[in-house]
Amino acid sequence: MINRILEMVLGRRVLVLTATAVLVVVGSWSFLRLPIDAVPDITNVQVQINTRAEGLAPEEVEHLVTLPIELEMGGIPGLMETRSGSRVGLSQITLTFREGTDIFRARQLVAERLIAARERLPQGVSPALAPIITGLGEIYYYSLDYAPDAPNPPADPVARLLELRRIQDYQIKPQLRTVTGVTEVNSCGGNERQIQVLADPEKLRMTGMTFKELAEVIEENTENAPGNVVEREGQQVIIRSLGRLSTPKQIAAIPLKFRADGRPLLVGDVAEVKAGAGLRSNAASRNGREVVIGSALMLAGENSRTVARAVHAKINEIRVKLPPGVILTTEYNRSDLVDSTISTVGANLFEGGILVMVVLFGMLGNWRAALIVASAIPLSMLFAFTGMVKWGVSGNLMSLGAIDFGLIVDGAVVITECVSRRLAEQRTILGRSLSRTERMRIVLGACHEVGRPMVFGLVIITVVYLPILALTGTEGKMFRPMALTVIFALSGALVLTLTLIPVLCSLFLDGESHGRQDAIFARIQARYRRLLEWSLRHAR
Repeated sequence: MINRILEMVLGRRVLVLTATAVLVVVGSWSFLRLPIDAVPDITNVQVQINTRAEGLAPEEVEHLVTLPIELEMGGIPGLMETRSGSRVGLSQITLTFREGTDIFRARQLVAERLIAARERLPQGVSPALAPIITGLGEIYYYSLDYAPDAPNPPADPVARLLELRRIQDYQIKPQLRTVTGVTEVNSCGGNERQIQVLADPEKLRMTGMTFKELAEVIEENTENAPGNVVEREGQQVIIRSLGRLSTPKQIAAIPLKFRADGRPLLVGDVAEVKAGAGLRSNAASRNGREVVIGSALMLAGENSRTVARAVHAKINEIRVKLPPGVILTTEYNRSDLVDSTISTVGANLFEGGILVMVVLFGMLGNWRAALIVASAIPLSMLFAFTGMVKWGVSGNLMSLGAIDFGLIVDGAVVITECVSRRLAEQRTILGRSLSRTERMRIVLGACHEVGRPMVFGLVIITVVYLPILALTGTEGKMFRPMALTVIFALSGALVLTLTLIPVLCSLFLDGESHGRQDAIFARIQARYRRLLEWSLRHAR
């Protein structure tokens, strides 16, 4: 079969060259569409449930929130593992699903179970699903601070952090969430603005009210009430009660009850109402100065390099719209890491290819033969890029860094060297240049001679990587891209060695000898012959 393939290829050289041109076009197109990342994402399929339970101790969170939700999640199709953690006021449950499970279907099943679980939870406790991200989902970090020469910055550090957090939550965050591929934007540091009602226990006791009653009155008086529509002279007038308050002064003026003399008792009479900062649970600093940090989270399955670049472009748009004196500094951009990693891999591949070409020229002694063998490297890579795009393998440090050019050119070296030797021998015997028919006959004979062992050698090397494809879990996600990429590259090298390399040899090699290299290898062969004869005589 191998001999028939070689005969067909040499009989249809134009068709082989045309197919190679098609490979170059398709491979280049695939390379432009190849997803690029620094490392493979090894995160398994996870759905996380976060539940805030204010005021509950870890033991209460575990028994009243975490355990009921865990029991409700049991039996979900594809569920493999459930992990949970209970802290002060927070329950976090992580559900791990079987590999290959559609993350959106898994989230839908979990959301359906949460509807039933809510009935068993304490009042006011509502669980929510975490964003659809993976362990490598944090692709962009930035910091917010006032410049040293900022005009009229807040003098109070608390007020400064309040303003920075307000800019982050209400100006930057909403715009970043519109970027395609971004699923959430987290904030760290700063102070969240609150209107605080600090009640005086002694004054409340004197009025006969409790803290709960004070909170209920304030809640009832800070909501809008819907009315109806009144039609008058062909127009509709909406009737409603505006009760939503937004300033400490307005809240302080809410009446609680009436005194004996008919005057109202106001909230401000029993409590201090002021704007302040909420209870802090985190802080962020840069160069020893407290700042606000924001992070963009990527949707699972997206291309981190593309999304990070889109976030950076949006950041540049936001930066010019910030208030005077506020500076937005990029702290981490995943695209920079990816570009640096791919640059390193690309440099190594390029330098490795050049080194292989130099060695080939030195060993083959013919620049044409060296170029023919070296052509298998970029063409095999284009073949590999096509397979990677088809199978959804990203280009990263593991997949591209595992390619060995020595394995790729192995078959091409065998074919080209054998053809060169046979052509040189025949030219020496005839004492003249070879005709086209003679070159074709000698190339075909040389390919027949080494075609079978060359094919089996490449197939054996390829088969070695097949067991890696059976890996699952974290190991599978880490090493399967590497194995697939190498298999694609070796498959391309095998196809090219059986098709293009013999055609190029028949077109560009003429059997021209190179005296210096021939003399060197003649001495090597003579020594090897003596060693081989001695070994055969002393087999035992």
